[in-house]
Amino acid sequence: MEFKYATLENCAGATGTVVVIDVLRAFSTATYAFTAVAESILLVSTVDEAFALKEQFPDALIMGEVNGLPVDGFDFGNSPSAFVDLDLSGQRLIQRTSAGTQGVTRSREADHLLAASFCCAAATARYVKQLSPQTVTFVVTGEFPGRCGDEDRACGEYIEALLCGETPDVTPFLQRVRSSDAARNFLDPHKPEFPLADLELSLQVDRFSAALVVERINGQLIMRANG
Repeated sequence: MEFKYATLENCAGATGTVVVIDVLRAFSTATYAFTAVAESILLVSTVDEAFALKEQFPDALIMGEVNGLPVDGFDFGNSPSAFVDLDLSGQRLIQRTSAGTQGVTRSREADHLLAASFCCAAATARYVKQLSPQTVTFVVTGEFPGRCGDEDRACGEYIEALLCGETPDVTPFLQRVRSSDAARNFLDPHKPEFPLADLELSLQVDRFSAALVVERINGQLIMRANG
């Protein structure tokens, strides 16, 4: 099994099995939404697309952000802590974020497409292993000019180790998340849109026991929990 790493700038050409990673916070948030028994999450690139889908599915709830901040008219921001103790049984959600959903929409031509975070790392590895792919591409969505994205690369390298049959100590990988550029927002008490609780919830390794599998259905990218 060969492993490759891509960013938002070059992931569009990725084929085979692609795992799009957003630890802080899109795909950590998604795991908590599914823990609240959401039925599915429709992934989009723009705010306008999110609102257009809302018109198509009036009962759907929209979650996400622009540049990390909540969007007027969305039901939720991009915050794992907002979904703790909620009951979303059977609920369809729509998600738009500045990193995670961009990676998914740009990687839509992959043969097998997954989203991932530390919250579902082992489940992701199990699902990918069943596919027996020749190549796995990890999309590090947090890496772009001005951001190192090491929180996402650490997650990819941890999942890679699991796929190689290793039993790695997760502690140093999580420390890389805490030390990443992205984590600084959550450590700043003057930024209430980035609660410290979100950072801690995103570091709950294997909190969720299912993989986040994305399928293309009727032109839409639909994420469901598989496992």
